Amino acid sequence: MPVLRLIRERFSRERPLAGRRLSACLHVTTETANLAVTLQAGGADVALCASNPLSTQDDVAAHLVKDHGIKVFAIKGEDHATYYEHIRAALAHRPDITMDDGADLVGALHMIALNRLDDLAPPVRQWVEGLSGTERRALVGGVAGSTEETTTGVIRLKAMSRDGVLQFPVIAVNDSDTKHLFDNRYGTGQSTLDGILRATNVLVAGSTMVVAGYGWCGRGFALRARGAGANVLVTEIDPLKALEAQMDGYRVVPMADAARVGDVFVTLTGNLHVIRVEHMRAMKDGAILANSGHFNVEIDLDGLKRAAQGPTPVRELVDEWRLDGKRLFVLADGRLINLAAAEGHPASVMDMSFANQALAAEHVVRHARDLGKDVHRIPRELDAEIARLKLAAMGVAIDTLTPEQQKYLASWEMGT
Repeated sequence: MPVLRLIRERFSRERPLAGRRLSACLHVTTETANLAVTLQAGGADVALCASNPLSTQDDVAAHLVKDHGIKVFAIKGEDHATYYEHIRAALAHRPDITMDDGADLVGALHMIALNRLDDLAPPVRQWVEGLSGTERRALVGGVAGSTEETTTGVIRLKAMSRDGVLQFPVIAVNDSDTKHLFDNRYGTGQSTLDGILRATNVLVAGSTMVVAGYGWCGRGFALRARGAGANVLVTEIDPLKALEAQMDGYRVVPMADAARVGDVFVTLTGNLHVIRVEHMRAMKDGAILANSGHFNVEIDLDGLKRAAQGPTPVRELVDEWRLDGKRLFVLADGRLINLAAAEGHPASVMDMSFANQALAAEHVVRHARDLGKDVHRIPRELDAEIARLKLAAMGVAIDTLTPEQQKYLASWEMGT
């Protein structure tokens, strides 16, 4: 992760986060460890919890605690109560800055701010109920700003901003070009296919793969599946994205039609119940269902539980369900397959994503007073600098504009 390494070297000299308490709710992986160490090098007192119950690499968590003294609250396979106990621990760190992958920390802080304690998970609610009103206000008011890693989290935050309830500025890291054009497309594309293959050892060539959603994550996975020999079908609700998928050479169909012919179904939408029971009833015997959206809501598992018999574990992270006499195989309980069954994105692409996170944290510290209570993108010059550093690390040189070209692009007087 050479770009993040360069930032860490500068942070070690300049200490831009000195005296700041930073709570991060991220996937606890080797790549995240590099980010945590970079933030610590910048002077931050870091606490880290997991943003998904199945994504933690336990050896990484132990290493951060033992060798770096960073507080980590994460266990691979933790249950619902433990997950939210770890969210509580990150909040109890009383952060100046929060860093999210899915807006769980920010969401909890806003439920506290709005006094909607019944909407908090029990471990968090019970702790908050023990705080005085002054302590609750100080907890929320002490946050100078936040950063958000993923599409799903940004959607939630923009909804908060639209409703006028956002309590502090948030940098939408996912909106950076050096994040979503690379992490979402190339990282998710490769790691999702990797997770499916590790969990099932299914042959991709000649199979029919149904990709639900043609955002950057969906198009990245569709590209990788086609490259491995799959016949790829795309389902969409956005006419522009559907048109793109069609012109990219995929067959675009409604999910009701795709359900009858698909061998493997992968959801990458950020929405809930994209695959419902009526779709599952139409599927082939032996169909495989996986999710690579942030939350485990895209496949209607509650509906499946009511309608089917199971689950029967058939191999690690693969559950068999019997529905109308047919077998359906659900991977990783509908959670992020690329992190539950594989290792998430390669470090080289997370290098850019986490460079954005580190620089976004620094930006919050420097400019929090000037940023409104809204969702902001990282400044474009920082986005471009990350791309420049990444190209340099890859040994790639590019051209620069000549003075004549600069004048031509800036002029309205020069015609044909």
